[in-house]
Amino acid sequence: MAEVLLRVHGLAKHFDVSKGWLTRVVERQPRRILKAVDGINFEIAKGETFSLVGESGCGKSTVAKLVVGLHKPSGGRIEFDGNDTNDAVTRKDSAALRRRWQMIFQDPYASLNPRWRVRDIIAEPIRVFRLARDKREIDARVATLLTQVGMSPVDGEKYPHEFSGGQRQRISIARALSSQPEFLICDEPTSALDVSVQSQILNLMKDLQQDLGLTYLFISHNLAVVYHVSDHIGVMYLGRLCEIATAKDLFDSPRHPYTRLLLDTIPDLDMSGRAREPVQGEVPNPIDPPSGCAFHPRCPLANDRCRSETPKPISANGAMIACHAVEEGRD
Repeated sequence: MAEVLLRVHGLAKHFDVSKGWLTRVVERQPRRILKAVDGINFEIAKGETFSLVGESGCGKSTVAKLVVGLHKPSGGRIEFDGNDTNDAVTRKDSAALRRRWQMIFQDPYASLNPRWRVRDIIAEPIRVFRLARDKREIDARVATLLTQVGMSPVDGEKYPHEFSGGQRQRISIARALSSQPEFLICDEPTSALDVSVQSQILNLMKDLQQDLGLTYLFISHNLAVVYHVSDHIGVMYLGRLCEIATAKDLFDSPRHPYTRLLLDTIPDLDMSGRAREPVQGEVPNPIDPPSGCAFHPRCPLANDRCRSETPKPISANGAMIACHAVEEGRD
């Protein structure tokens, strides 16, 4: 068994989206709480890639921001290398933890400061975490990072607007690597790029993972991308995890009805002729989710128990599934 680097237990994030106090009093409205993440559990082993997939609005990016510390959890805990991240109370302890993880954002056009030269963008984490002694050492480290991501050291003198989207994402990766992290949170890092550029960035990330021993939390809605990069996959729906399995098992024999319907959206390039059933209906309003299993209004296997009782995760052949139909053998 590989050593666990990140462990998430009962993680939740609730947002208060209520109107102002006076408006609620006049209109006699209660508070409205959006449960973006509603008590999820997963583990990521060192050197592996764990991916979260699901439709837009299911809470994937919120999980990423919770893990990296951009949001404070409403409940649950996050353990990194055996340490509860909430216990890092001092500034020094917090900085020591933050240096060990970094985030690659979705939009390479918005995540880079347009007024800074590329060399300064990449060098900022080195300066903040005091990983170099002087300017010469910083410049040498920046040049090495640019070469590592397939760019030239002279590109450090340019500004972000002088590069294409794929090149900007390479700069973002170089910036993420500059603090010498062990863990990268990748929030849909290829979704804003052309398909041909996506493959280049994904191959680069896999090479870096192998060379540097990196661990990834990969967020995406693109199932083809997820299959290419993942060791384990978690399928999210309306703030909860439906299924967790290895990439091979999930694609070869999905168990949860939502996972099956989601995989049916992938084009059948082999022309197998297998009957396919695309996902029907719309994602419910997360402020007012359905009772019981949140997927039951769209599920072909739903029964009365699904409509009234929230399913609890069960273990089945090495996978985790939260589904009454699977538990009862109706799948």
